[in-house]
Amino acid sequence: MIGLTNLDILETINMIREENLDVRTVTMGISLYDCVSEDENRFADKIYDKITKTAERLVDVGMQIEKEYGIPIINRRVSVTPISLVGGAMGSDGYVKAAHAMNRAANTLGINFIGGFGALVQKGATKGAHNLIEAIPQALAETDIVCSSVNVASTKAGINMDAIARMGSIIKQLAYDTREQGSIGCAKLVVFANVPDDNPFMAGAFHGIGEPDSVINVGVSGPGVVAAAVRRAGDCSLGELAEIIKRTAFKITRMGQLVAHEASKRLGVPFGIVDLSLAPTPAVGDSVARILEELGLERCGGPGTTAALAMLNDAVKKGGVMASSHVGGLSGAFIPVSEDAGMIEAASMGVLTLEKLEAMTAVCSVGLDMIVIPWETPEAVICGIIADEISIGVANTKTTAVRLIPAYGKKVGDEVSFGGLLGHAPVMPVNMSSPERFISRGGRIPAPIHSLKN
Repeated sequence: MIGLTNLDILETINMIREENLDVRTVTMGISLYDCVSEDENRFADKIYDKITKTAERLVDVGMQIEKEYGIPIINRRVSVTPISLVGGAMGSDGYVKAAHAMNRAANTLGINFIGGFGALVQKGATKGAHNLIEAIPQALAETDIVCSSVNVASTKAGINMDAIARMGSIIKQLAYDTREQGSIGCAKLVVFANVPDDNPFMAGAFHGIGEPDSVINVGVSGPGVVAAAVRRAGDCSLGELAEIIKRTAFKITRMGQLVAHEASKRLGVPFGIVDLSLAPTPAVGDSVARILEELGLERCGGPGTTAALAMLNDAVKKGGVMASSHVGGLSGAFIPVSEDAGMIEAASMGVLTLEKLEAMTAVCSVGLDMIVIPWETPEAVICGIIADEISIGVANTKTTAVRLIPAYGKKVGDEVSFGGLLGHAPVMPVNMSSPERFISRGGRIPAPIHSLKN
């Protein structure tokens, strides 16, 4: 353990008080393999019992750590084994009941989100996975804090275009089913390539197949801290700025490591990973876009944005891995449009476009995230956007994801508000040139040649 000086302590206190430094989430992963049952009601009951028993002290312990150390812990969450893996060939109605059980358990615990209502279909869908996917619109429309993810591709398996075609329809249906709430259901659904097993952030969190019975994963966040450090650096070279970001990321990650170890010890649950992601919020001073502008861009989304984001992401990773031996999840810089004040502003001005965001995802942690598009966007176009983004992840051996919200009744220039950390966003224009013939071919796009590493 590296020793701390009085200056280090005072600096950390200032980061918390003035620069929005926090632990964004302490997430407990819980295995549901012992909840398997052929009876759908028994299955739902076992899910509820396992979650509430395993995580019964999660909120209390988080509050204790927050009070003792003065470190804000914004969210306590739970992720579970992808439900399609434990539900077997259960029908869609049974999967909806499982989602309700997850929702009840989360409300009993007092957490804000629960993840894992998902499926892994990168090479094909089992009957259970198919039934779960069909249940997503109803399940997410009828619950308020259940999150879903579907992994449709990997570098090793290629891209399951049949799954992408189905997800375009599912997203549009979910948007309609939650139309009275601004189509908010789509904010709880993510389509992935190369999904990580230990991501603590929603909506894509789930408990991976190689994980222990339960585990603690922590996500730290400090965009405001990094922006302030860059601002204080003044007119120095990009190499010097990279060093400053690395040192700042180190300090942020050490705080997360402390919280993770304390939570693990007090809960009697193994420590998994620290996710170093810079996760923004709509709050002033807590924006990844503002970091990029402090680096020297006139506006996020303009020329130079992808290069600046690549440097930021790399420096954050380098600093973070020196601070913790167990870094995982997504780890880097998030660019969710509705959750970042600077991104919202740039998108509203037309400087930040969907095409520029796609280019940025080649070098950042995730992908096209929390982007509101016009309701009139056809399913085939949604599928094409997903396929483009997923191919970036497959070709570059990295995680990419898509969280699109075709807001019911909304057109370009309108704004949709989701509230809380989900924020608000303008409806962004979409290229409506149709890829329908390409999508309808179906099948699987083969894995890239560099997948052959054995």
